[in-house]
Amino acid sequence: MKLIKPILLALIAAIVIKLFFFDFIVAQGHSMEPAILDGDILIISRLRYGLRIPGVNKYIFRWSQPKSGEVVVFYTPEGELAVKRCAVTEEYFAANGLYFFAQGDNDLASYDSRSYGHVSVENIIGKVLGH
Repeated sequence: MKLIKPILLALIAAIVIKLFFFDFIVAQGHSMEPAILDGDILIISRLRYGLRIPGVNKYIFRWSQPKSGEVVVFYTPEGELAVKRCAVTEEYFAANGLYFFAQGDNDLASYDSRSYGHVSVENIIGKVLGH
């Protein structure tokens, strides 16, 4: 019985950390080679660009924008999770917000913005810190 409370608190802390601060994902595919290999475990900073509501494509507060060259994790327009390099960040028609051009490092094996167009920065989950 004494173990239930600490285990429950640790579980809640782990969930909060995963939802708001840091996340880990396994890279799938060859689109970011040679920088990121298939099967690499990636550390994601969820707070790099702002505070985001988990499960919703909306930031509560935004304090930074992705810069060219940064590797980000985001949802594609089709709703799939992707890891790509931010090539360009541009504002389209002020009312529509800020968008970025997502590009894989491996041009021959990358399904990216060259296929599906610019992506809203609201779709970004976070920045890849390392692997």
